[in-house]
Amino acid sequence: MSNTKNTQESQSSQKSQDSQNSRKSTDNTADGRPSPMEVLRQARGQLEELTGMTAESVSSFEQTEHGWALEVEVLELERVPDTMSLMASYQVELDGNGQLTGYRRVRRYERGRSDPRRSGGH
Repeated sequence: MSNTKNTQESQSSQKSQDSQNSRKSTDNTADGRPSPMEVLRQARGQLEELTGMTAESVSSFEQTEHGWALEVEVLELERVPDTMSLMASYQVELDGNGQLTGYRRVRRYERGRSDPRRSGGH
């Protein structure tokens, strides 16, 4: 019975290791830089760690000359009902390796409110 249990644990450990190795290979590009998905994960995680607030979504994402630029929607203050929760958009900048180099809040709003319509197509 002990050998069966050890074999099962070994197989489970190997599957976990294979899964981690597979994920690492898909998270990096051929030149070793992080893939766009890994950049998104890193940006959200780093912003959450720095601000202590939950990053809910990424509303814009682009590669720049110096790395990456994102706009991340963050829950700043949870209220009841949820549509009254206070949200914020943060502009986040990362270097080419996906390390956060700066962020700033660009907008605050209640979750249930949309942007006001601007005249002239702007």
